[in-house]
Amino acid sequence: MPRKNPGRERPQRRKRTHHAEPGDAFRCVGCRMDVPMLAPGTAHRNHCPHCLTSLHVDHRVPGDRRAGCRGRMAALSVTVRRDGEWLIIHCCQSCGGLSANRIAGDDNALALLRIAIRPLSDSRLPVSALLAL
Repeated sequence: MPRKNPGRERPQRRKRTHHAEPGDAFRCVGCRMDVPMLAPGTAHRNHCPHCLTSLHVDHRVPGDRRAGCRGRMAALSVTVRRDGEWLIIHCCQSCGGLSANRIAGDDNALALLRIAIRPLSDSRLPVSALLAL
């Protein structure tokens, strides 16, 4: 879905300043699959497209790689911006920090939907309350 305000973008560092070759890959700490650094729809690959697990590497600006924690970040939830873009909310299992990361074009749609409907399976919250929002 196209963004409503394409002129108002968030600051991001250029990818090539931190990664030498665009063909580089990393191994996911969650599912142990090799993940390419190139991500359609975003300038910085920050999570595994298969299991949506991430590492706590960015501090404030996407791509800055200044976080000292380096802990494993589990996908906790999803949220949607006003322009319709989805974000994955990650929680660091080491320091407890939260971060919002843009989804990429090659993310596993089933994994995203499982996270999105997770509140519906919570028996403590009546479904009618969620549908009324």
